[in-house]
Amino acid sequence: MQSTDLGNKESGKIWHRKPSPATRDGIIVNIIHNTSDYHPKALRFLNVAFDGLGDCLIAGDHQGNIYIFDLYGNRFNLVQRTAQACTALAFNLRRKSEFLVALADYSIKCFDTVTKELVSWMRGHESSVFSISVHASGRYAITTSSDTAQLWDLDTFQRKRKLNIRQSVGIQKVFFLPLSNTILSCFKDNSIFAWECDTLFCKYQLPPPPESSSIVYKVFAVTRDGRILAAGGKSNHLHLWYLEATQLFRIIQMPSKVRAIRHLEFLPDSFDAGSNQVLGVLSQDGIMRFVNIQTCKLLFEIGSLDEGISSSAISPHGRYIACIMDNGSLNIYSVQALTQEINKPPPPLVKVVEDMPKNKLSSNNLKMKITSGRVQRPVRPKESKQKIQTRILKQDLTGNSENKENELSDGLNRKRLQSLLRGYGEYPTKYRMFIWRSLLQLPENHTAFSSLIDKGTHVAFLNLQKKYPIKSRKLLRVLQRTLSALAHWSSIFSDTPYLPLLAFPFVKLFQNNQLICFEVVATLIINWCQHWFEYFPNPPINILSMIENILAFHDKKLLQHFINHDITSQLYAWPLLETVFSEVLTREEWLKLFDNVFSNHPSFLLMTVVAYNRCSRAPLLNCTLKDDFEYFFHHRNNVDINVVIREVYRLMETTPTTIHPESELEAFAALTKGQYPVFNQYPKFIVDYQAQERERIRNDELDYLRERQTVEDMEAEVNQHRAEDEAWYQKQELLHKAEETRREMLLREEEKMVEQRQRLAAVRRELQIKEIQLQDTARRRLLKLQQDRLEMELRRLDDEIARKMQMRDREMATTAKDLEVRHLELESQKRLYEKNITRNKEAIAREIQENADAYRRKVDLEEHMFQKLIEADQTQSRKTQKWKEAKEKEFRLQSEKKASALSDASRRCFLKQEMSAALEHAGSPCIQEAHQVQKEQGASSCLPRTSQLNDISELDFSARISLNRKTEEDSTEQNLIKKVRNLRQRLICRARSRCQTPHLVAT
Repeated sequence: MQSTDLGNKESGKIWHRKPSPATRDGIIVNIIHNTSDYHPKALRFLNVAFDGLGDCLIAGDHQGNIYIFDLYGNRFNLVQRTAQACTALAFNLRRKSEFLVALADYSIKCFDTVTKELVSWMRGHESSVFSISVHASGRYAITTSSDTAQLWDLDTFQRKRKLNIRQSVGIQKVFFLPLSNTILSCFKDNSIFAWECDTLFCKYQLPPPPESSSIVYKVFAVTRDGRILAAGGKSNHLHLWYLEATQLFRIIQMPSKVRAIRHLEFLPDSFDAGSNQVLGVLSQDGIMRFVNIQTCKLLFEIGSLDEGISSSAISPHGRYIACIMDNGSLNIYSVQALTQEINKPPPPLVKVVEDMPKNKLSSNNLKMKITSGRVQRPVRPKESKQKIQTRILKQDLTGNSENKENELSDGLNRKRLQSLLRGYGEYPTKYRMFIWRSLLQLPENHTAFSSLIDKGTHVAFLNLQKKYPIKSRKLLRVLQRTLSALAHWSSIFSDTPYLPLLAFPFVKLFQNNQLICFEVVATLIINWCQHWFEYFPNPPINILSMIENILAFHDKKLLQHFINHDITSQLYAWPLLETVFSEVLTREEWLKLFDNVFSNHPSFLLMTVVAYNRCSRAPLLNCTLKDDFEYFFHHRNNVDINVVIREVYRLMETTPTTIHPESELEAFAALTKGQYPVFNQYPKFIVDYQAQERERIRNDELDYLRERQTVEDMEAEVNQHRAEDEAWYQKQELLHKAEETRREMLLREEEKMVEQRQRLAAVRRELQIKEIQLQDTARRRLLKLQQDRLEMELRRLDDEIARKMQMRDREMATTAKDLEVRHLELESQKRLYEKNITRNKEAIAREIQENADAYRRKVDLEEHMFQKLIEADQTQSRKTQKWKEAKEKEFRLQSEKKASALSDASRRCFLKQEMSAALEHAGSPCIQEAHQVQKEQGASSCLPRTSQLNDISELDFSARISLNRKTEEDSTEQNLIKKVRNLRQRLICRARSRCQTPHLVAT
């Protein structure tokens, strides 16, 4: 067992010598991953998955390193570092280089193994994803966690559907059925539902398992044809369900050592048409047992108690098993090595009794070798014992050579196979490859074939894809390797032009097993291509002559038709032989034909050519052109292969011995075991001569190519100089042209700039005009607003003046009324005073009269002095009366002056306010007039306030002055109103002149 340590390498070889797995364990290689850091440690692999073809697998460890292992190319590569553990992998997507990985952060990522880049990042799970199932088309994928399952479209990487369930019912697994459009969902309550992928319509539900089996399903597996479901859990019982009938048809009990089943997976087989019979069961002890579900027999097992298996994956073609061990390493097993003992055919039930040499033959020392088995002996006739024994021995001796000839290596009998073939017309598809290998007795010389393969691709087939452009690169690679191995085996095959046509159908049939493919083609060449290379490089004229002789014997008319139209055997026989009928037959017809070819003498193939021509007799007789014949023998025709095969058997029986190919061709001879036989059935001198000529031509060609290369180098140098000169001249011309072009472009650009400037100037003018118009409009609007505001102010002033005048008139009227009332009051007071004076005078006179009467009686002598005193008293009383009247007049004048002063003050305040408002609108030209008015008002207001009235004439004069002052004030007010009106008219005229001036400028 080989072991490979990945270490810190990102790529390398998986194994360094050709693996040879032992039959007991079948391990091809053990892969471990140890880091070489300061603290070395082993990294454990967690998951593994195969691609759709089965030759590559990916594996991820607990640190997020994902490796791809190419088992066919013996290479491994580190494709991604995710930095977190992966919980599930899938590598069978529609785009072969992409894979899905579920990570520990509950996300799913898609990477490309070629570019090593992230393709998509899908989120949506809330718990760890433990399963990824991909649809057979590779377009959809289902990711499953414990609480939900989600359906993804891998073209857009968008979630299409989501399966939500109750917390009480968990999900065990949700996956696609192989080769169908059905989704199978399995829950923890043992309920299993089948859904249509597109519509999510429930197709059916499996009934609950029987009550007698208390098993809880945890692991599931489905056959490749999607018909049988295997389910297991914590028990040693396996339930097998037939999905089409939705019924449990078998319960398999594993050995008592199995207490729980951890993983189930069917082992694919190339010959079972998808109805897999072998089931791999991984139990709790780490051993994976493979059992046949039909016979319930244990076939083989992998793993052990010391080296247990934790998880596994089987390749789609069933050749490899990849297992992750309990210690974290990765083991790759070979199914072929594990099943080598199983696939051997059983020994024959009947063995031949061998006799001793004649000199020792006697009835006493006769020995027999009899194997286990039940054989019914015939009833012995009643004859002598010695005669019976002698007769049986003779029959055995005669039949021994026949049995040796008919017995095959795998225990099959050629005669029985031929009778089976005669009865059914073909071998079973399931066992055809096995029967062919037995009929051809292939030795399977791995070492010899490896030595041929190790020589690499032959020079003759390096450019095979140019001559034969095959779409499948794998098929082209297998064809190239097979042809190269044949060319290394015998040098003639490197010069055989029809060898690819001869080998291609077998390469296509055995493309997955190159050893079998090579040995089948080699056996075909040795036996069924006898004498083909005697006339090399020409077609085998001797073989074609045999075919022509047989055709002449059985159908002279058809041969004469060929001769009449110059159609030789190289046209009606050789195309069928060199392509082994692969161009004129379908796959099923070709397989049926070679079932019969491999089961009969090598002459059967030549007879098939004659039979094909005879069965196509009618259309061939209608053909007259050579192109029609060529087309007929290179394309498929409406010929029944069963009729052709019956005709071949008839020809084999009815052809005379003299012209029968069986007399010329040797019997079948298998390839030798260990080393392949030497093939030299060809004119060696021609091949050697051709090789020498080819070598000479190759040397001459090399010399010619060398000289030609020298001449070409010189020519190239000269051409280079010439090209450089021409390039320099062209460059100069281009520079001149470019300069002229640039100059013209500059001129055009300048013209364009001038035009643009003119357009810009025009636009600017238009904008300026528009701006002026807008400004004019705005100015007119502003002036209008100002004019309206001034008019409103003037109207307000007019109203205010009118109101003030009305107030003044009312005040004057009130004042006049007050003056009249005061005058009346003064008159009444005057009368009262005069009345009082008169009363006083009367009292004084009465007193004086009384005093005079009193004194007249007393004093008579002083009569003269008394009269003088009386005169003095009268004079004094008159003066006192005049003084009182003067005081009354002065009081009256002062009251009138005060009233007039109050009215003048109110009028002056009103005029001042009106003048200040008018000055604010009128400006400086009106200031002087206002000052003049104020001066006049001041001058008019500066009147004497006090006067000393001493007599009645002065009082009259002051009253006269007050009346004159009133008239002067009235005239002053009228003058002031006239001036205000003149000022308002001047302001209006000036505003109108300003409004007219911009309009004139704009026009």
